[in-house]
Amino acid sequence: MCVPRALLAFALIGLSSGCASRPTNVLLPVADTSPASSKVEMLVTTTRARSTNPAEMYTGERGIAPSFADITVSIPPASVRKVGEVAWPKKLPSNPATDFAVVKAEEITRDGAKEWLHASVRKSPDHSVLVFVHGFNNRFEDSLYRFAQIAHDTGTDSAPILVTWPSRGSTLAYGYDRESTNYTRDALETLFQYLARDPEVKEVSILAHSMGNWLALESLRQMAIRNGGLPAKFKNVMLAAPDVDVDVFRTQIADMGKQHPQFTLFVSQDDRALAFSRRVWGNIPRLGSINPEEAPYKEELSSNNVTVIDLTKVKSGDSLNHGKFASSPQIVQLIGARMAAGQTLTDSRVGLGDTIVQATTGAAAAAGSAAGLVISAPVAVVDQNTRENYGNEVENLTGSPRTQANKTNKGCILPATSMQGCKK
Repeated sequence: MCVPRALLAFALIGLSSGCASRPTNVLLPVADTSPASSKVEMLVTTTRARSTNPAEMYTGERGIAPSFADITVSIPPASVRKVGEVAWPKKLPSNPATDFAVVKAEEITRDGAKEWLHASVRKSPDHSVLVFVHGFNNRFEDSLYRFAQIAHDTGTDSAPILVTWPSRGSTLAYGYDRESTNYTRDALETLFQYLARDPEVKEVSILAHSMGNWLALESLRQMAIRNGGLPAKFKNVMLAAPDVDVDVFRTQIADMGKQHPQFTLFVSQDDRALAFSRRVWGNIPRLGSINPEEAPYKEELSSNNVTVIDLTKVKSGDSLNHGKFASSPQIVQLIGARMAAGQTLTDSRVGLGDTIVQATTGAAAAAGSAAGLVISAPVAVVDQNTRENYGNEVENLTGSPRTQANKTNKGCILPATSMQGCKK
């Protein structure tokens, strides 16, 4: 089999950007032995297949039925961790005093998920929820720990809901991951429909990264077409480095109608991961790497009231420039503070250079509201330490067989995030 040169180059980029290895199978609950640590309780909805290993919980393969979990992640004190970082354990079991650690992990039923949501929303001052949709190349534990970090570091009071779709956690599984988002879009729409109907939920914010933007946008589009529009409670949608065809985005946002959420788009023209994706998809620009000052993007984004933050000039420690928020948390805190105060912010009004760091004093404290959260959340959506050895994926490229955990569930549309169950 002849492996495309672009794919090999991208794989080498992924390998070169990998950092020190870390333990896997970190999700076996440990005792809550650190009173100084914070706790993030979240609802997990997934289309992933269950794992037979309780320390993994869910695999990267596609499940045949909805799965839900009630998970609590312990976050170590600020004295041992920087804002925006996931403190992966250096050895197992995890130590809650120094590491991110799971202290509760229980699979629950659909009814249990509804009960969890109602109880959590009642605790929120504004009865809001935050839905996080992760990107390409994420294992289950990657998405879980990253969302726990986001929820903690932004200080949100919103009920956190993690939507995690089947990703094999490898750069070389790009095609599989993309099809897995299509596999999940009906399920995510079902979740959105439930949140729209639930009178307890007053506000919905959505944060998506990379390939997860395709999933979020498609599900919102489907919902808008089915319902004749989107509900007013869907306030904010934050698109971080979206791996989405610009022409497709144009039709998606048009299909949502005039009453759509406030979109905030973060772009970077030097995003190497999106440059690779552009080659894969017929040299059509990806939404996350456009020049927002060029025609027709400037006019179209303005007419659709899309706020754009251009981070092209921001230096990044990420060799792919695909997760600049991870290496520039000060920028995110500043944006979060401004948006929380009701101000529309674009890079033409605040210089995205060295001086921006000086303007962030006290910004983090103001980023706790749902409006500010959607912008401040990507403080570290991408974790440079999440990549692992690609040796087994090379076998996939050369045609080695892989066990398929997926079988057809006849007569049933899979609503893995559904609160309704399967539909005939």
